[in-house]
Amino acid sequence: MVLSTMTMLLSCADRTRPAPVVNLSGSLVTTPTNKNTLTGNQHKVKSGETLYSIAWRSGKDVRTIAQLNRLPAPYKIYPGQILKLQGKVHKTTSSSSTTSKSNVKTSQKEQKSSLKVVANQKTQEYGESSAGNFTDVKVPSLTQKVKRWIWPVNGRVISSFSNSPQGNKGIDISGNKGKPIKAAADGLIVYAGNALRGYGNLIIIKHNDDYLSAYAHNDTLRVKEQQTIKAGTVIATMGNTGTDKTMLHFEIRFRGKSVNPQRYLPRNK
Repeated sequence: MVLSTMTMLLSCADRTRPAPVVNLSGSLVTTPTNKNTLTGNQHKVKSGETLYSIAWRSGKDVRTIAQLNRLPAPYKIYPGQILKLQGKVHKTTSSSSTTSKSNVKTSQKEQKSSLKVVANQKTQEYGESSAGNFTDVKVPSLTQKVKRWIWPVNGRVISSFSNSPQGNKGIDISGNKGKPIKAAADGLIVYAGNALRGYGNLIIIKHNDDYLSAYAHNDTLRVKEQQTIKAGTVIATMGNTGTDKTMLHFEIRFRGKSVNPQRYLPRNK
């Protein structure tokens, strides 16, 4: 009788747990963006992060965060710095140029002071160890339109894009470990690393002032930050870092917002 009662209690307890999301093949669906979404009003910069990776996690345009924090190009940030993610964006006008310059000088003094505190901490920049350096990505203004998009890899789409809050913010493409991953369009590498939990070895490419693309779970990275690349350039090899299966998680963002990659990619791979 006691054993029967315990069995019933355990069964009821299991029903209170949400069922895992699986795709049609029965495999567990991983959505790395859910693990990394920044929803607070501010964020403390961690080692290895760039303003682009932070903008990616918060789902905002990098220019918006730069304006919120009065960060001039090339968007220098450092470990331990507190960045605003929400608030009113202050646009710089000619009448306020003097004030803006003063704020920049003050910000630079604060950055130098903070660097003394973190100088003994190991930070990661472009995949190499350094001490107390800025995470500095020099990004030119890319205003040209994206001429064409290509598939980053040939393979079966095993998980499609979803607009739901807990949905997949890109597409997952199956393949074999070591398979070459290519840039989907011309652009500039603005992030190459593994500081975003759940994405594994990740690459983010800026294509112009509106579009970014991301390539996650790579085995090896073949490019570095600030490197200009062409569509079709091999940027990584397929792997399973940050996930339980070998695949490529591919995303496209328009002004910080996730869009369906399959609306941009050609129908025939």
